[in-house]
Amino acid sequence: MEPRPKRMGTISIIIEKREAQAKRVNDLLSEHADIILARMGLPFKERGVSVIALIIEATTDEVGALTGKLGRLKHVRVKSSII
Repeated sequence: MEPRPKRMGTISIIIEKREAQAKRVNDLLSEHADIILARMGLPFKERGVSVIALIIEATTDEVGALTGKLGRLKHVRVKSSII
């Protein structure tokens, strides 16, 4: 069986109650660092949220593994786009 091809994409993460979830989000991103090509973060204090944008290269299974774990965290919203 051939391995699944890697594809480029983005993952957008919005964290509400940053103090409660920032460490767990960062731990998950570190666990999946091998698929992350670039990361940009913005603490949006006026809205009470933090925004993280990732550029990734991964298989659909790898993207699903990361976004699934992030999506199960309370006060974390995640969306991915694969090209």
